[in-house]
Amino acid sequence: MFLPTKKRDPELYPHRHGLYFSFFNALNWQVAIGTPTVLFMQQLGADSFQVGLVFSWTFLLTPVQVLATAFLPQLGFKRLTLAGWSARAWCLVVPISLAILAPRHPLPWMIYAMITAMFLYSLSRAVGAAALTAWLYQLIPAPIQGRYWATDQMLSGLAIVGSLLLYAALFALLPVYWAFLIAYLIAVFGAWMAYRKLHRLNDVERPKMLSLEKIVSETPRLMTEPSVFRTYLWLSIPLYVAITPISPFAAFYLRATAGLTATSILLLMMLTYFGLIAANWFMRSHLDHHGAKPFFRLSYAFFGLIAAGWMFFLQTEGRYPLMLPVLYLLQGAASGCWTSANLNYLAKILPVQGRALPVSIHGAVITFLGGCSPVLWGLFMKGPNDAHPLNVAVFGVYFITLLLTSAVLFWLVRRLPEKTGPAYPLLQGGWLLRPYRGLANLISLVERPTDQGGEEHF
Repeated sequence: MFLPTKKRDPELYPHRHGLYFSFFNALNWQVAIGTPTVLFMQQLGADSFQVGLVFSWTFLLTPVQVLATAFLPQLGFKRLTLAGWSARAWCLVVPISLAILAPRHPLPWMIYAMITAMFLYSLSRAVGAAALTAWLYQLIPAPIQGRYWATDQMLSGLAIVGSLLLYAALFALLPVYWAFLIAYLIAVFGAWMAYRKLHRLNDVERPKMLSLEKIVSETPRLMTEPSVFRTYLWLSIPLYVAITPISPFAAFYLRATAGLTATSILLLMMLTYFGLIAANWFMRSHLDHHGAKPFFRLSYAFFGLIAAGWMFFLQTEGRYPLMLPVLYLLQGAASGCWTSANLNYLAKILPVQGRALPVSIHGAVITFLGGCSPVLWGLFMKGPNDAHPLNVAVFGVYFITLLLTSAVLFWLVRRLPEKTGPAYPLLQGGWLLRPYRGLANLISLVERPTDQGGEEHF
């Protein structure tokens, strides 16, 4: 249904290995930097700061993508991508080894080993990401890029939902460390298959030079010079800072304090993706007509409801567990509304030529600062002892902050000018599932080879 064939989609068929990569890649990162690793850290006795740190590595290391582009002239797109994607799989040897040990009373070094392993995983992932999307943008012909990325996201979503259902069943049927062991082995299998599929893709010509000077000279101007882009950037930052801690600390609280099973938490996390899919299905036929601003407001309203719902849940000490599925669905819907509205609005306020740098700046800034947020909140949420690893009062304060932020942004969004109607699309739909793609537009920061006539090859 989703996969192209020679008969059904002959244009997309030669690039099918990139789509297979997306499926298997999701099997890997959904475990390594997703809820299963948060639950594994809790199982090892990590505190909220350590959980926040592990969850944030992916966000905090996104600037490495910029630095890694310096290797492109020497290694090329394919070799740099394969180097990053192969190195990260070895980092999962650590959680696999710890799961085999199955410590009844985990030792502190085990937590530090996980923190180090996830740092190296995110570091190598950032190196590979520096070249991956830039490589695919040159490899996939422009007329079919929209269809390619849409299929890419459908396959990623299918892998995520399917794997979460499988892991929920594993935790329900097997001893906890056996379930973690199988989950991480599947992640390694996904990494191996993803590497094989990448290896079968053709390479493209290496860039002759990198225009990194453009980043240094233009970034401060774009961030400080009065413009609609600057206004929108500084309205986006507080939202990302406010919402990034929801996923890790909600899972940590439900497991460590509320006592929910890992199976229940994984099923709740799956509802987030259903909410995201539903929101984007609805927006697909309304976004061009109504514009982005109504959906920004809807997203802020949803996040405000989520904050109020969690505050009530905490105040009643979890007396109404049926609230949780609604809150997780709303979380996915809120993220889906904001992400699609963001892509639509950026496409309207930035010219088609030269938009890659400001889009990259926007993604890099909100992703990096959003990644700082779980680390700082985790420091304040540390509980008094091992029996109470999370300070529930501070967790409640976090949701008060989220509620206030959502309310202020709901009011401030009126300052954004907008003309309704369709916009020339941004093809970075990967933000729906992978926020680190905020820097994936580096393709336009690379000088493309020219022929003798001086015209660029696209």
